[in-house]
Amino acid sequence: MSESSRQGQGGFPRRDADGRIVALGDLLGISLAGLVIGLLALLLFDWGFATVGAGDFGRANGWLAIILPAWLYWEDFRAWEFGAARVVAALAAAGLAVVAGLVVAGLADGLPPLLGGGLGAAAFTVVYAVVWFPGVHWLARRTG
Repeated sequence: MSESSRQGQGGFPRRDADGRIVALGDLLGISLAGLVIGLLALLLFDWGFATVGAGDFGRANGWLAIILPAWLYWEDFRAWEFGAARVVAALAAAGLAVVAGLVVAGLADGLPPLLGGGLGAAAFTVVYAVVWFPGVHWLARRTG
C-alpha cells in the first residue's frame, strides 16, 4: 500500500509507509487530542450519572481518559518491526510515564478523582510520547 493511499490526502498524524508516526509533534498533538476527548467523555458520563442520582459529580476516575492515547501508542508500537528497540523504548517510556503520572496525581491529592486522575493521565500522555518517540528512533538506528 502506498503512503498516499495509507494517509489519504495529507492525513494527520503523518505516517511513513510502514504506518509509523513520523514527527513527535504529530504524536503529541493527536495523543493530547485523544486525552481531551477522553476527559470530555468522562465529564459527560459523570454528569449524567450524577444527574440520575448514581453518585456525586467528579467522582469518576480521570485515569480512564488515557484510553485513546494508549491505543495510539499501541498502534505506533505495532507499526515498528519486531525487535529489541521497540520493546526497550516502550518499557522505558511506560515506566517513566507511570511514575510521572502517579507523582502528578499524588500532588493533586484532595482534588476530585476526575480532576486529579485527569492531571495524572495528562502527565502520562506527555511523558510517554516524549520518551517513546526519540527512544525508539534512536534505538532503531543503533540496532538496525
